[in-house]
Amino acid sequence: MSAPVRVAVLGLGEAGSEIARDLVEAGADVRGYDPKVTPGTGIDPRAGEADAVRDADLALSVNSSHDAMTALTNARPGLADGTVWADLNTASPGVKAALVGAAGPGVRVVDVALMSPVPGRGLRTPMLVSGDGAARFAELLGPLGAIVTIQPGPAGTAISRKLLRSVFYKGLAAAVVEALAGAEAAGCGEWLAQDISAELAGFDERSIDRLVDGTHRHARRRADEMAAAAEQLRELGVEPRTASAAHDLLAALRDAPEPPGGTA
Repeated sequence: MSAPVRVAVLGLGEAGSEIARDLVEAGADVRGYDPKVTPGTGIDPRAGEADAVRDADLALSVNSSHDAMTALTNARPGLADGTVWADLNTASPGVKAALVGAAGPGVRVVDVALMSPVPGRGLRTPMLVSGDGAARFAELLGPLGAIVTIQPGPAGTAISRKLLRSVFYKGLAAAVVEALAGAEAAGCGEWLAQDISAELAGFDERSIDRLVDGTHRHARRRADEMAAAAEQLRELGVEPRTASAAHDLLAALRDAPEPPGGTA
């Protein structure tokens, strides 16, 4: 029988603690460190990042984008050749790429993009991974129940896809929240919620083409419309953050010089 996978979990907040718990239940040999959180049952507490990774096959950095480089720098003295350093933080592609240089030769860095919220899913949160250690990461965690998809490319490739998707998802959520706040203030919140639901339910693969084409084709009229929408929100006591951003994008398209030969 093979020895259990030795995993260091750095950062035992909401996400890290759930992942560490699931790793223990799956039979991994887990050690952990968090300066503010006591490791849970079955996790070997360590004195610091370097101590946590000194005998690990795989290190999971589950801190924050601001702490991604600090965690690696602190852990570096304890990292042995062949150790896989997996950064699960939602940092920029540039930060992920910088981790590769900071890790140095011998340490395989994996860029891990968590593609859905961790609470309630833990280790089974879908993971998109890239970088030199991606295949090894999948080899180590796949048998323990992790859902890993390898995205070809260097570290930074996986998180780039997640963040580009976030522009849409988080932007959509912000627009819905702002629109409903205005509708509630105007006394038509239920009506708008139903209208938004019906619109979203009708989306198909052709909807994106219609949205993009219409935005460019009708930028002038829509910029004026969003200026009026932003003004209405202010009158209702709602700060028009997303409405103003939409206006600014449309105005930029409206004012952009036409390509040679006119519009297509």
